[in-house]
Amino acid sequence: MFANKFTKAVVFLTVLSVALTSCGGASTKTQAPAKNDLLEKILARGTLVVATDPAYPPQSELIAGATRAANTKCAPNEYTAAEFTGFDAAAATEVAKRLGVEACFVTPAWSQLIVGNWDGRWDISAGSMALTPDRLSSLYFTQPYYATPATMFVHKDNVSFSQPSDLSGKRIGVCTGCTYEEYLKGTLVIPGTKIDFTIKNAKIMGYDVDVPALEALSKGDGAVLDGALTSQPTGLQAIKDGMPLKQLGDPVFFEYLAMATDQKSNYDSLSLAAKVSEIIKQMHADKTLAKLSQKYYGIDYANIASRFTVKSLGQLP
Repeated sequence: MFANKFTKAVVFLTVLSVALTSCGGASTKTQAPAKNDLLEKILARGTLVVATDPAYPPQSELIAGATRAANTKCAPNEYTAAEFTGFDAAAATEVAKRLGVEACFVTPAWSQLIVGNWDGRWDISAGSMALTPDRLSSLYFTQPYYATPATMFVHKDNVSFSQPSDLSGKRIGVCTGCTYEEYLKGTLVIPGTKIDFTIKNAKIMGYDVDVPALEALSKGDGAVLDGALTSQPTGLQAIKDGMPLKQLGDPVFFEYLAMATDQKSNYDSLSLAAKVSEIIKQMHADKTLAKLSQKYYGIDYANIASRFTVKSLGQLP
């Protein structure tokens, strides 16, 4: 339905790359691994501790009554892959498998993830985090593993609105600190993309994550909220789960979603980000991510992300 818009959304970021310098000639030396390298620690430990959301279907969700994996290396305060479902969880589990380690999951608040300074409590975020310029100063981003359209949803009984711009000045629910809130504030920047801020002066109603906003919207047309802005797959999943909602018009913007590591970690996480980025590129090439996207969303949201040039961010070697 949105194939043409989705195709047109293919863009290549043009963030100025950081110049890398090296000694020339025969005297050039191979760079030694960083001291306290996080990737080496993970390989020695045998687990990749992944931060994701416990209630964000179809991206990630704890399975009610799931049995913890036997003979796991995960710590008692960590979940095993057998206890999670969803696209993010499956993608992270596959990344860990290709690293040769076990995926273990933790569920910190979104606000803790986006600012870095994780204090070694987890190794990587796999929570559909969008690439934005402000996050580049705190986190290292991998090759994006998929890309989604940001879409407005309203109560199914609503007949007052026909397009997202109709919600200007209205109460709109969003996740606090995420790209959807930045869009409503008119401050969102996605390098290389021109964003049309069609919704003006929205009354922003913040929630820790997206689903509670959709739940509030489902209480009735205009009862708590007039609309909710979230990713298209999240909204469509809510409808599939029985929430009385409907999509309003076309997507308002598209975003690239990537895994991320902490720049401020006591262990150097750059090599981990680079290695995971390589693995994600392999998963694009062999269609693993496309198949996972089809499984959880019924549409291939991965293909557009495969065309992204991650080195344009100037972070990875």
